[in-house]
Amino acid sequence: MQTSLVLTILGKDNQGLVKGLSAVLHDHHASWEESRMIHLAGKFAGLLQVSLPVDQLESLENALKKLQDKGLSVVIEHAQDVGESSNHTLELEILGQDRPGIIHDITHQLAELHINIEKLESEIRTAPMSGEHLFYAELTLGLPDGVSNEDVQDSLEAMSDQLMVDFNFDIE
Repeated sequence: MQTSLVLTILGKDNQGLVKGLSAVLHDHHASWEESRMIHLAGKFAGLLQVSLPVDQLESLENALKKLQDKGLSVVIEHAQDVGESSNHTLELEILGQDRPGIIHDITHQLAELHINIEKLESEIRTAPMSGEHLFYAELTLGLPDGVSNEDVQDSLEAMSDQLMVDFNFDIE
């Protein structure tokens, strides 16, 4: 019988970190299912889903806790199989002048439509000509029944002048 875990990993970034983590997982017959890992401000941050035989669970959890001695924080959560949460998704790109509160305003508008944010990646970019800071984000949105791509577009575009943000929709 198999079980799944979601791991949150944070620590000082250094060479071989992912190799060491993958070795621990391999030693416990864990399968690396899905991950998102990044270097942020000198830190390594990652999310990882693994599956493994139930009889390896306790041993793996102990081995992952030992990584803390090496300066790596690992939070272990037991995953639940929840299936698909949305009928369809919408890919969204946002680019505009950076300012405090921009994510809050956008996510508030999406919450009003009961939309699930399945993925959010953001960064600050430098405008090529002016050198000003631009906010850029890519979102994957899970739309509930009764909410169309056009509903999302209309709602966010109504905010566009207020936010000074351009929205590009890649409608699936």
